[in-house]
Amino acid sequence: MFLRKFAPLLARVKETTGIVGLEVVPNAREVLISLYNKTLKEIKAVPEDEGYRKAVESFTRHRLQVCQEEEDWGQIEKRIGCGQVEELIEEAQDELKLISKMIEWEPWGIPDDYECEVVENDAPVPKHVPLHRPGPLPAEFYKTLEAVSLETNEPAVASGESKAAVASGESK
Repeated sequence: MFLRKFAPLLARVKETTGIVGLEVVPNAREVLISLYNKTLKEIKAVPEDEGYRKAVESFTRHRLQVCQEEEDWGQIEKRIGCGQVEELIEEAQDELKLISKMIEWEPWGIPDDYECEVVENDAPVPKHVPLHRPGPLPAEFYKTLEAVSLETNEPAVASGESKAAVASGESK
């Protein structure tokens, strides 16, 4: 009984975040719960089938659940694993700003008949500019792609091939 009543007073007190310009938020848990609830409310303006909404709802629900289950800021940080609670607060505030921008921009509202001009530039890349080429995808990706393409009767793309090359029969 004694511990339940005074546990909040005995909780560890965070003195600093160790990050310049990022102050400690003494009621971080309550702030996060409020921000996550607001995020889940605002994301409902995005169409249900959009990947952005699905992703935001998924990680926000998870983080909200963690905050509701844990009282200690240290446990919240440990379970979420994405930085300090003060950083999570900043991230949640940024997500709310992005949601309002996404609603304004409506990137999901592109008409089916919209055509985008593709500009190709064959000029050589200067030697001082690094070529950021992604590494090979894991083999599991290609197995999944093969399974999906069998369902849709499209030829699968092998590692390093372009879909255009496969469609034209120029496969390796």
